[in-house]
Parts: sequence; C-alpha cells; structure tokens
Amino acid sequence: MRFPAAKYRWHGEGRRPPTGLGIASILVAGATLLLANAGSAMALTLTSSAFAPSGKIPSKYTCEGADLSPPLAIAGVPDGTKSLALIVDDPDAPDPKAPKRVWVHWVVYNLPPDSQGLPEDASRAGLPKGAVTGVNDRKKTNYGGPCPPIGRHRYFHKLYALDVTLPPNPLTKSELEAAMKGHVLAQAELIGTYQKGDP
Repeated sequence: MRFPAAKYRWHGEGRRPPTGLGIASILVAGATLLLANAGSAMALTLTSSAFAPSGKIPSKYTCEGADLSPPLAIAGVPDGTKSLALIVDDPDAPDPKAPKRVWVHWVVYNLPPDSQGLPEDASRAGLPKGAVTGVNDRKKTNYGGPCPPIGRHRYFHKLYALDVTLPPNPLTKSELEAAMKGHVLAQAELIGTYQKGDP
C-alpha cells in the first residue's frame, strides 16, 4: 500500500531531511561535548595570586624576605574527597646544573575537602581546623621558603585530593607519600621559580 507523499513531507524549510549518518554524527558530537564538560568540571587546580604558573616567586615568600608562605587557591576538588595534602619541594638542590637532591620546604595534610585555599603566611595566620603540618628538610613543621644557594630553582607546589583522612602525627614527605599511596583521587601542580636577588 502506498501512502500519499504529501503527508510525510520534510518541513525543514528547504533543508534536506537528516540521514541516518547525520543523526549519528549529531549524537556523537553531543556525547563528546558532555564528556568534555564533565572532565573539565572534575579538574583539580592550584593557583596563587602572588605568582603565575612557572613565574617568579616574589622575595617576600623566600629567605631573603619575610619568608611567608604564598597565598594559594584551590578549586575543582572531586566528589569523595576526605582530605587534601600539599607538598612544596625543590628538585634543583643545590645547583640546577648539577642537582643532587629534592629539598622539602613544606608539608601540610588533612586539609578539609571544602578548603578554597590557604592565606598568605598560613602557618601564622592559621591553618584550617584539623590540618597538620609535617616535617620539612629543615626539621621543622612550618613553611620554609626558597633559599637557593646558586642559580634559579623551581619550586613545585603539589596538591593531592585523598579519599582518606590521615593520622594526625607529623609526617615527613616520604612518610606522607607512603600513606597517600592508593588514596589519591586527583592532583594538581603549581610551579614557581626563584633565584637570589630577585625582587
């Protein structure tokens, strides 16, 4: 039985009706966009108003200045996060041209998952309730700023979103990394540089 063609005319204002391949392309494009948006929403980020990524760290945050910890902003903490951990270290010690060790400047963990960042001079301004400062390579539990003996060093600020809360006793960087193993949901990194004599 044949039906009148007029009843099934495409009303797309002169456009050709979509073929099966065209519909499939639209569906794939939509799914790709949804996945891209979901991925960007989950990205953990760490930034600072004091310096740009890979930029120079102002001297006030170093041993040549007031030795304050820089302000840090946190965003994109994933669902399921129970705590955040921060490690600041220098892989260029003592000389970037002949590095021999990674020098640890700051270890902080058990930051609440709703933390939006840390203020300038966080050790004295006050860390969020429950946060613990670990032991740095100066054998202290506070922030120790950049103090490179020679050359321009890189300072890695590494943030981790964890699915656990860690014991409250002060840990070293290596102890913290061991405790975090298998519990990292996401991580972010901010690098700053410093050379003695920088303003």
